[in-house]
Amino acid sequence: MLPGKDFPKFTAAAVQASPVFLDAPRTAEKAAGLIAEAAANGASLVVFPEVFIPGYPYWNWITDPVTGGAWFEKLVRASVFADGPEIGVIRDAAKAHGCHVVIGLNERSPVSLGALYNTLLFIGPDGGIIGKHRKLVPTWAEKLTWAGGDGSSLKVYDTAIGPLGGLACGENTNTLARFSLLAQGELVHTASYISLPVAPKDYDMAEAIKLRSMSHSFEGKVFTVTATSTVSEEIIAAMEEIRPDARALLQRKSSAYSGVIGPDGREVVPGLIDDEGIVYAEIDLGRCIQPKQMHDITGHYNRFDIFNLAVNQRPQAPVTLSGQTAAVPQQSDEAAEITAPDTE
Repeated sequence: MLPGKDFPKFTAAAVQASPVFLDAPRTAEKAAGLIAEAAANGASLVVFPEVFIPGYPYWNWITDPVTGGAWFEKLVRASVFADGPEIGVIRDAAKAHGCHVVIGLNERSPVSLGALYNTLLFIGPDGGIIGKHRKLVPTWAEKLTWAGGDGSSLKVYDTAIGPLGGLACGENTNTLARFSLLAQGELVHTASYISLPVAPKDYDMAEAIKLRSMSHSFEGKVFTVTATSTVSEEIIAAMEEIRPDARALLQRKSSAYSGVIGPDGREVVPGLIDDEGIVYAEIDLGRCIQPKQMHDITGHYNRFDIFNLAVNQRPQAPVTLSGQTAAVPQQSDEAAEITAPDTE
């Protein structure tokens, strides 16, 4: 839904930080502190990196799947449910400071011990969960860790700061996923990433993140708030247990970028590369109007009689049962109806 006559103006905060690696309660406390800091600086929207809770599976990139299996178990044990107590800490912080929060987490499945989801959680200023998005396709080596989400979480949320959506990391390269959000009226896009120093030598991760953010903003004439994690000494030390040369692989520069991009595809303020910190910028949704007069790809600058995008937003369940009415957890955590046979 588009904002009303008064187009919102607010301050956004893009957090560039590392988690307390594989420690969800302490990472949640760190996030709560960062929310308080951002709010004290006037932020109404605070965006965190991809899978900030409790961290990213770097072992997928530096060792074989069998060796990495033990670390996958550590990650599962450290991961959280979207309505768990660790998230409660963040929800309380959002409510206490009146902030919208978007944060990445490793989300446990309600029905499988072996399934994790790369999830973005959207939290309102009242502490309520607005919604969540599960990464549709894990990227490359990430397929060793995460299951894919479904279209039920590909949504834009009507909030006090405007139509809010988001994608995780490589999804921001998925043209159709991005278009589906724009076509639902998205004006504030959140893009959560991880620092990836182990990328190919000719790949500048920070520049790639910035480019993708600029592309989405320019194409859609929207604001993009980008938040990327950093690689801490704690993460490096943990990965050195797997591979002695992990430090050399994980200390590569120009691997993280966080910032805010305007509807003209340019930085609203200078972004942050590699170092921990918070980038603040004012977002004025009224700035989205004039650029759309030139190129509005979800309006006049398209041919919907020629092009048609169909998005399946039906939640996907692992099983369909017949029986008495009951609830079974689905991939989207919504209840499915089961009908039992008449035993009389």
